[in-house]
Amino acid sequence: MSIPIDRRDQFEKIQQGLLQGEQILAVYDAIGVGTGFLGLTDRRVVIQDNSFVGKKIAITSIPYGRISSVSILTNKSFAGQFFSSGHIAISTGHHTYEVEFRGDDKTRHVHDVILHYILR
Repeated sequence: MSIPIDRRDQFEKIQQGLLQGEQILAVYDAIGVGTGFLGLTDRRVVIQDNSFVGKKIAITSIPYGRISSVSILTNKSFAGQFFSSGHIAISTGHHTYEVEFRGDDKTRHVHDVILHYILR
């Protein structure tokens, strides 16, 4: 089975931080201010945030068990067609992480994987 990835360097960053036995499910490049990418493993969501002062980068791991909700945020044009990007919102109860992707298909895939793991 092929793992969907947008950029090899992002995949390799997540791969370097895997726990023993952990599997990568997908790695998608993010667009917009702050976020570099979002990765999904069989244990957690990994988000790279580039918005820190001094060119610092944070890589945040969110275990599925800590996620209280996941939402898809989309814009529809007046004609009813979706634009070429979509947002996902991941809430841990204390914080909500928003990530924007190129394409609704990536947004839907991230949502469905997270929902699958938080409903287990």
